[in-house]
Amino acid sequence: MTAARRRTPLLACYLLLSRSLGWFARWRLRKRLAIGKENGERLGERMGQAGIARPEGPLVWFHAASVGESVSLLELLKRLRASRPDVTCLVTSGTQTSADILAARMPEGCLHQFVPLDILPWVERFLDHWRPDVAVWTESELWPGMIWAVQGRGIPMLLINARISETSFRNWRRVGATSKLLLNRFDQILAQDDLAGVQLRQLGASPDRLAVTGSLKEGASPLPHDEAELARVRKVLKGRSCWLAASTHKGEEELVIAAHRAAVRAAPGLLLILVPRHPERGGEIAADLRAKGLKVALRSASEAVDKETDVYLADTLGELGIWYRVAPVCFVGGSLKEIGGHNPYEPALLGSAILHGPHVRNFQDAYSKLAEADAVVEVRGAQDFGQALGDVLAPDRAAKMAAAAWDVVSKNAEVTDRVEQVILDALDRAA
Repeated sequence: MTAARRRTPLLACYLLLSRSLGWFARWRLRKRLAIGKENGERLGERMGQAGIARPEGPLVWFHAASVGESVSLLELLKRLRASRPDVTCLVTSGTQTSADILAARMPEGCLHQFVPLDILPWVERFLDHWRPDVAVWTESELWPGMIWAVQGRGIPMLLINARISETSFRNWRRVGATSKLLLNRFDQILAQDDLAGVQLRQLGASPDRLAVTGSLKEGASPLPHDEAELARVRKVLKGRSCWLAASTHKGEEELVIAAHRAAVRAAPGLLLILVPRHPERGGEIAADLRAKGLKVALRSASEAVDKETDVYLADTLGELGIWYRVAPVCFVGGSLKEIGGHNPYEPALLGSAILHGPHVRNFQDAYSKLAEADAVVEVRGAQDFGQALGDVLAPDRAAKMAAAAWDVVSKNAEVTDRVEQVILDALDRAA
């Protein structure tokens, strides 16, 4: 066996199971379908059965696990297609939400398929049909069978926007020889920040293959919006001052409401626009807030906002582009609990001053850059949250922070250009 195809005992065991457990994977898919976690009309794609024909010409395959990874690719796809209109971009993901967002926002010449589960016959069926010229993984979803099958066909492999969650890092460290073997199947690894670079080296990635380029989210386009709907929302708000709590998780809304009540004492009539990370929690959150004496308008139920409304609960998907444009100040959720935080570049690109909690590991480099520019404020508990919100709502302070945030993100737009060039170089080598 060549060095390039060497296996650790653990990897050999995994590959054996991956080749023989199709029956179990089918059972799991049926269970997921029964609870609404799979698309019944496209279930075959999860078994490597292509839903559409492969276009002629070169094809770059991008894998993006879920919504965040998918959205981070959009600007890159746009630029790649502009540079090489002869290239088809195939994007795979594993969730219906990501599929819906990609269908609405991908440029011409890009296709979406659901990624096959990591069952070797299914992965091989997928590769037989699509025959990618270059394979590009995004962030951190690394399936051993898929990596093994792609590398075995001599397809150039890139890992871009790479980062490792704390849990994944601990798990991969337990199997150090295997992680090293898999990471060094990639021709190049482009890490989002210094922390990711250090962790990937500790997991065995060769320094010769690894570079820290920054996050693709730094070079992303502003979130899209429906201009007519934005105008309607502004008309509904009737000039009321407002702020936004975006992508909140269970346990964070209580602190958000405490901060809002504190801020209302100094700014009567202030409206909170609350966007939970998981819209299906909307009814539950609304019931809880109403039990606390707040007047809530639920967007999914088309409930009207009037001058007495305390909270507009926007339990919908794909509308953050509207809310960041409406609100001069926002809190970015997933940061008061140990979730790791969500993307601060989205509000920074749209002129919203940013508050966040202490748990921002997922975007530590981004928050550090924004903090150095005095473009964000960190809050920890209800009391300092309320105080900080009141301070930042002052128009001069909000405008100054928003301008500083915009300055940070505009300076980092070259990240996408660097990643695009790496992909173009890989395409040239594969030709």
